[in-house]
Amino acid sequence: MTKQDFGVIGTGLVIGVLGSLLVLWGNPGNMGYCVACFLRDIAGSLGVHRAGVVQYLRPEVIGTVLGGMVAAIAFREFRPRGGSAPLTRFILGMMVVIGALMFLGCPLRAVLRLGGGDLNAVTGLLGLVAGVLAGVQLLKRGFNLGRSRRVAAIHGWLFPGFVLLLLVLALGGFVAGKDAALFFSQKGPGSQHAPLLVSLGAGLLIGFLAQRSRFCLVGGVRDAFVIKDFYLLKGLLAVFVGVTLTNLALGFVNVGFTGQPIAHTQHVWNFLGLGLVGLASTLIGGCPFRQLVLAGEGDADAGAAILGMLAGAAVAHNFLTAAAATGTTLNGQIALVGALVITLLIGLTAREA
Repeated sequence: MTKQDFGVIGTGLVIGVLGSLLVLWGNPGNMGYCVACFLRDIAGSLGVHRAGVVQYLRPEVIGTVLGGMVAAIAFREFRPRGGSAPLTRFILGMMVVIGALMFLGCPLRAVLRLGGGDLNAVTGLLGLVAGVLAGVQLLKRGFNLGRSRRVAAIHGWLFPGFVLLLLVLALGGFVAGKDAALFFSQKGPGSQHAPLLVSLGAGLLIGFLAQRSRFCLVGGVRDAFVIKDFYLLKGLLAVFVGVTLTNLALGFVNVGFTGQPIAHTQHVWNFLGLGLVGLASTLIGGCPFRQLVLAGEGDADAGAAILGMLAGAAVAHNFLTAAAATGTTLNGQIALVGALVITLLIGLTAREA
């Protein structure tokens, strides 16, 4: 086992352990860390969707971006870059979250759900693999968003600057009320959260370690199936080991399909939801978690994809396409099929000029 292996496995174990501990400290069940869910909550906190039960400025996301930024600066890897079809990445970011909110979680939450005994995650993860493999076929057929290039420093600092502004708002306590800037849920998943500084610290540590190890769940699946490189997949498996062992110690494991926190049992839509996430994430070069870390490194294209994810979360809740613990909606089923068509159309037609 190489030094690099220890790095990615250590990162996965830390994410898994913290994914369980953050639930102990207040986050929703099996949702210690979920990029899609947290971006949805942030969108609600900023008032861009009206679902009152999922509104909270999740410090884990802020910390992950800033942790990646600190690591990149410390190791001289902060490189402002961009120009690789940012609008298309924005649209694909929307597709990622529309799929994730059908499954009720990003790929990372799927692993955390499985580590809590939620067997619905198995269907989702199978869909993720199928989506990644479909994305790889599109790459082989010539899909290309164009080369990213070095850009003026300001472009690389814009997204970290936006996140720093969110941190100021969070620390300043600009909560809903007269002249408020932020909305915080009083009930539902948005009202369940670990203490702000604990969540922020967890995000900083995760972001720092992920930047050093290049941790990416979609990349792990892609590399394992396509080039037989299991480096990143070791990190994914380490997440599962870390969260499972910690959940067992805390008594959080409940094996089965029913009675799982914030999850539904409609397997076809779980499969297709994470299938769309895998497909769109492959086309933009990484899972939602990886996009946060890349944005912290100065990648403006990753920042565009994350803004698309925020917009996708707003669309999902404003147009009632997001699933719930009770299941999916007709709006959601129509939206998911449409999002798959759009993503495939982009994948089949986008070529580098």
